[in-house]
Amino acid sequence: MKVFLGIDTSNYTTSLCLLGEDGTILADERILLQVASGSRGLRQAEALFQHVQNLPKLCTALEPLLAEHTLAAIGVSTRPRPQTDSYMPVFLAGSSLARSLARCLQVPCHELSHQENHIWSGLASAPGPQTPEFLAIHLSGGTTELAHVLRDKQSHRLRVELWGGTLDLHAGQVVDRLGVKLGLSFPAGPSLEKLAEETRDSVPVPTYHREGRVSFSGPLTALERMAEQVTAAVCARSCLLSIARTLSKWVQWAEERTDCRELLLVGGVASNRLIRQELVERLPQWRLFFAQPKYSTDNAYGAAYYCALREGCALSR
Repeated sequence: MKVFLGIDTSNYTTSLCLLGEDGTILADERILLQVASGSRGLRQAEALFQHVQNLPKLCTALEPLLAEHTLAAIGVSTRPRPQTDSYMPVFLAGSSLARSLARCLQVPCHELSHQENHIWSGLASAPGPQTPEFLAIHLSGGTTELAHVLRDKQSHRLRVELWGGTLDLHAGQVVDRLGVKLGLSFPAGPSLEKLAEETRDSVPVPTYHREGRVSFSGPLTALERMAEQVTAAVCARSCLLSIARTLSKWVQWAEERTDCRELLLVGGVASNRLIRQELVERLPQWRLFFAQPKYSTDNAYGAAYYCALREGCALSR
């Protein structure tokens, strides 16, 4: 059987995915980058070094499958966003491996951005939207963007137009910084979600949106003050609800710019159950699609899926 290899080396995770020509995920291997206790992240050089160490380990895990099947093509994330000036050193690790393998094995190498990788992971695992036009929110530690997406089902290319972004912090940074303040490990998303589920109480936090731009610095300041006055669980729940309220304002603003009412949410923060539930309640006129939690966080499934489509596989979604 022909198989397709996806590679993604982000700020948080080293990821490989092996996809069969029938769409079956044969392997999904990841290693979370190590961050020192109490730290809020990694420098690019530190993250790149860890990727270089992790990739041979993940390739070893795929070795038995690659021996049984024929590697037909490779898909790899080479930059953060689908823009010519978009660059981040961490993606050099994955792109270098992909290009080298493709040259040695004489197979095609399909490049895409990390953001497109997330969107394809969502389209495959949600599954949907199936329409050629939709909106997408990419919500993570390094990205907070609202995009208008056009999907060409013949060429399998995405045209991603940025409609909105953050003026300061990303949603994931708010989660991680508050989590660290509350004594949680980095990245703090899963732990903060678990903490928030311990209570039904919350405190309103001011949110900001204007003409497609959102801001999280003010809410984070309010939450850090709140952490000294309420329980950690109440603070965690208040944080996640404030993010959901900001997103709902964002989407309601976008309603004036398009007749489209289909929205895909991707990225690590978008995997949060409380945020998802709140958005479903606040946006009843929208059809919401959420990437499966496993494929909301950083992964290489989208790169492998895109690669298979470009090579002519008739995948089910």
